[in-house]
Amino acid sequence: WYHDNLTRHAAEALLLSNGQDGSYLLRKSNERPDLYSLSVRGKDSVKHFHIEQIGTSFKFGFNEFSSLKELVMHFANQPLIGSETGTLIVLKHPYPRKVEEPSIYESVRVHTAMQTGKTESDLVPNAPSLGTKEGYLIKQGKIVKNWKTRWFTLHRNELKYFKDQTATEPIRALDLTECSAVQFDYSQERVNCFCLVFPLRTYYLCAKTGIEADEWIKLLRWKLSQIRKQEEQRNNTLSS
Repeated sequence: WYHDNLTRHAAEALLLSNGQDGSYLLRKSNERPDLYSLSVRGKDSVKHFHIEQIGTSFKFGFNEFSSLKELVMHFANQPLIGSETGTLIVLKHPYPRKVEEPSIYESVRVHTAMQTGKTESDLVPNAPSLGTKEGYLIKQGKIVKNWKTRWFTLHRNELKYFKDQTATEPIRALDLTECSAVQFDYSQERVNCFCLVFPLRTYYLCAKTGIEADEWIKLLRWKLSQIRKQEEQRNNTLSS
């Protein structure tokens, strides 16, 4: 289940489309040569945890292992991981590096039936990010300004919140293509708060820690920047 140079994007695509709750794999981190990433699928998102190589030993969380074998044994015997958000994830299903695929390919019958007038320069690859996150946040009500804890999931360009982690249907799904800004908010009596600005409403959310709030803000802002880039690309294509 070590996937070497698999990217974060590809790891999320594999685990979300073909894995299940508790599926996981190990890969090289994109950040530094001495870092590895343990990618684990939760309910409907993927979390990534760093494993640092120090000489011949490996550091994971608060533990340090003298060898790779000792690290693997740890995952086999103690498969429970607690994240910063308090989420507990059980490593259940190692995702194999090699998966047998059917060797069935469609034969090409027609390849000239439609003319688009496009050239190779028009074939710009474009897809939304798979970057995902999930966790509990405290949300302010719309009419009654009380605060309730809700389970949030961020998948592609959609931020959903549920009554709790066990709920199957979201209370609401927010389309981030309609969001104009994400920022820290200091107007509330609570700490670690941030807000999402939509045309008809601003959502006020608070995280358990400042680190967690910062992670949500950074990822949400990154999502918005990707949405803006895609809009610019579409506008440039239309204008040309």
